[in-house]
Amino acid sequence: MTRKICNVFGFTGILLALPAVAFAEAESGIDSGDTGFMLVAMAFVLLMTPALGFYYGGMGRAKNMLNVLMMCIVLLGITSVQWAAFGYSTAFAPTVNGFFGGSDFWFMNGVTVEPYADYAPTIPAELFSMYQMVFVMITSAIIGGAVAGRMKFPAFCLLMFFWMSLVYEPLCHMVWAKGGFIGELGALDFAGGTVVHISSGVSGLVAALILGKRYGYPVMSFRPHNLPFVTLGFAFLWFGWIAFCGGCALNAADAVHPIMTTNTAAGMGMLTWMLIEKVRIGKMTILGACTGAISGLVGITPSCGFVTVGGAILIGMITTCVCYFGIVVLKTKLGYDDALDAFGCHGIGGMCGAMLTGVFCSSAVNSACPDGLFYGNPEQLLPQLASVIITIALAAGFTFLIIKGIGLFMQVRATEEEEKAGMDYCEHDETSYSSL
Repeated sequence: MTRKICNVFGFTGILLALPAVAFAEAESGIDSGDTGFMLVAMAFVLLMTPALGFYYGGMGRAKNMLNVLMMCIVLLGITSVQWAAFGYSTAFAPTVNGFFGGSDFWFMNGVTVEPYADYAPTIPAELFSMYQMVFVMITSAIIGGAVAGRMKFPAFCLLMFFWMSLVYEPLCHMVWAKGGFIGELGALDFAGGTVVHISSGVSGLVAALILGKRYGYPVMSFRPHNLPFVTLGFAFLWFGWIAFCGGCALNAADAVHPIMTTNTAAGMGMLTWMLIEKVRIGKMTILGACTGAISGLVGITPSCGFVTVGGAILIGMITTCVCYFGIVVLKTKLGYDDALDAFGCHGIGGMCGAMLTGVFCSSAVNSACPDGLFYGNPEQLLPQLASVIITIALAAGFTFLIIKGIGLFMQVRATEEEEKAGMDYCEHDETSYSSL
């Protein structure tokens, strides 16, 4: 297989010149192998949402553990109904001026076991819809990490319903649908750097700023109460992320390379964070190891199908350094209360990953994408930057309007007394541990 030879010498050049994997052309008609693979991928990604509940819940206080879990679990129900009713149609029906889909697929009308040729020619259209649906679940759940410990649960449920409808699904259409506005600009996003991470991270930050800081923050201690839960949730997130990125190839053969780059970036992210900790504080922590790997996964998401394995190593390392700065340094200096670092990890990491896609993407890896800056095409940075700016504006603007709108009809922020007692008891009349 012919490929361009990198004209940059040294270690970086060697990494980026590692063998690339060309994507195969999918054949028309249902393929049982592709269908089986996508069924498994869909189930794995669905598992990521409750896994995020354990990851976030362990990072928070014991008296809020169930509330954080509920913020994730309820999305399985909300998304399943909303997506089938009209969400899928908004995201993937024939375009209306490039910004959202029409009403063609409301209540799954016309969505059958036959393939949807425009997107997934070898798997049933219903399976394609379900795979896209589990992305909505995990993306929405990320926002809960920014507002944990202080947002009323009914208000959170309404926020999620309207956020899916007004932010995620139109953005999904603009990036991934045929004729979508952002996609037509030439922006690359293989598995959701803009659609998933920037949108949820920025929305989480806006929500956190509107709600204000938790009672006692930052004077009181807010250390994680259960690191084994954090580790358990992290393990299943890494597990699911393999299917999250690999499944975006929509067939089994082409999934191999995105899986390889995804796993490699995660490993590099973990090692990078641990090294930074060793240098700065003299010790390596399990929370840091988990956070570093998640940062690497966030960074590689938009580019996993477009870069070499060497590029994935560099993306994992660079994104983790940027996320470390955002979580440990920037958050402290600016003083905002992003409770569980949804913005620091997903927002900042997503922006970094989106821009690095324009640096390291290679047509030798995927003929459907152009070369990036490293391969002599700096112009690719322009649509990448445009996609980041549009996503930030859309997510921030609508999140602000949704929360302010909800506040006209119900209480959004928990009272000081409710925060002191814990969201588990006040919102759900339950406790995680018998001693509480």
